[in-house]
Amino acid sequence: MRDAYKLDYRLEVVGAIKRNDSSTLKRLYTNNYPKIEALILKNSGTKEHAKDIFQEAFLAVWQNVKQDKFIPQSESSINGYLYTIAKNKWMDVLRSQGYKKTITASHLSHFEIKDEENNGIDDDILKDKRLEDVMLAFKNLGEACKSLLRMFYFEKKSMNLIAEELKLDAASTRNKKYRCMQKLRQIALNNN
Repeated sequence: MRDAYKLDYRLEVVGAIKRNDSSTLKRLYTNNYPKIEALILKNSGTKEHAKDIFQEAFLAVWQNVKQDKFIPQSESSINGYLYTIAKNKWMDVLRSQGYKKTITASHLSHFEIKDEENNGIDDDILKDKRLEDVMLAFKNLGEACKSLLRMFYFEKKSMNLIAEELKLDAASTRNKKYRCMQKLRQIALNNN
């Protein structure tokens, strides 16, 4: 029964997207935009950034479904695919020249601003403080961690290339990066 539902959903949604069915596209848009906006606002973005990124991601999903590059298995798979594309596009923006100062902050989820009382009035002050906290924590990291994180986030080197430079295998390098991020979070939390 469940497989039949998946097949029906896949045929129905894929067909509707390929036909540019406005109600299906609108539902996909309205169900997913708030999540993308929240992600971008929590990670140094603005509502305008969120709109632009969501439009690009939505268009990419639409094109990939139309060209059979992505075939959703369920509603959650298409929602997850849209979210992942938007997140990756936002990460590309953060890694770009204009955002290099804030990339480390965007990876620390516990620094997300959740103060409803301010209603956004003091967000810039809070973001500046968050960035200062992260940069201070980064300075207090060991040299090996600083080097690895710098190569990955600022120099945008692949994990395989970093692994070669460190003379490690890719899995060990990913584990080391994870441990370094954990240390960075811990130092930042302890500084507060």
